[in-house]
Amino acid sequence: MKADAEFGVFLPVANGGWIVSRNTPLLDGGWAQNRDAALLAEAEGLDFVMSMGKWRGFGGDTDHWGASLESVTMMAGIAALTKRVKVWATLHAILHNPVAAAKMIATLDHISGGRAGLNIVAGAYRGEFEQMGAWDETLDHDARYDLTEEWTQIVKRLWAEERVDFQGRYFTIKDCVSQPKPLRRPDLICAGMSARGFDFSVREADICFIGGRDEAETRTASLKAKELAAKLNKSIKTYAMCTVIYGGSDEAAEAIAQTYRDGLDEGAVLGMLESYGATFAGADNAMVARAKGAFMTHTVIGAPKSCAQKIEALLRDCALDGLMLIFADYAEGIAVMGREILPLLRGRA
Repeated sequence: MKADAEFGVFLPVANGGWIVSRNTPLLDGGWAQNRDAALLAEAEGLDFVMSMGKWRGFGGDTDHWGASLESVTMMAGIAALTKRVKVWATLHAILHNPVAAAKMIATLDHISGGRAGLNIVAGAYRGEFEQMGAWDETLDHDARYDLTEEWTQIVKRLWAEERVDFQGRYFTIKDCVSQPKPLRRPDLICAGMSARGFDFSVREADICFIGGRDEAETRTASLKAKELAAKLNKSIKTYAMCTVIYGGSDEAAEAIAQTYRDGLDEGAVLGMLESYGATFAGADNAMVARAKGAFMTHTVIGAPKSCAQKIEALLRDCALDGLMLIFADYAEGIAVMGREILPLLRGRA
């Protein structure tokens, strides 16, 4: 494992978190759970916290992701309460004006004292944006990334230049100013995995979140990102999401995981599939494919020592620079991660 591998927490900003099950502990998507998870992540030595942007859920018995806090506003609250951990918020290029977005993240950077990051999303779920009149029927998948590339270029320039003129296909700004500048250029994060999205992520971001149906697919994507970045004379870090299911023994942890699988909310998964235009039997992306088994990400299951070994293997085998961690119970999970798993990974046990 890389000695400088980074570990962070994907905050439970939407109810149900990243396990689509009726049998998980209650995650309500509320402020108290997110605040406490971020404070604990900092206290336990994790490197970053991130929240997604979500505007509509998937239904089912659990109304999965039906309630969520707005990402930037919530991360501003967390930034004011923390001192060290990096705070990464999400904005959608098809929804947020780039000039407003630049100032929002610059403000987050000032509140945090230079710890802000921006997770850029082109906008994939039609239902989320159609409900508010923000879905443009004339833009296909690749065109949304073309728009997002212009959007990102404007944001970057507003963070660095005194006045910006930009004439593109999707945006026009004239003699545009944005003060104050961020204290440092915020981290840029993206998770596009289509051919066009992947190219955008490597070209414009500092960190690519890599997904795969299995470790081999994730490794291929990670190495491809690094190879493409090298051709562009830049470096890129690749991270993946990882759900950690722990127990007093490997057998106990597996029993817990099976309980979550047994509670699969098929209605919520169907809602997720419909949002992507997929079906239970059809082709879909890696996250949706995994969700059919309740867990939406890579998963490590076992006693804390086994989890540490599996995390180390995941980082090594997939050529990753970091992991964003997910738990069924964030208060207990982050504590176990910080006190029992992280020391093994960082050679302090």
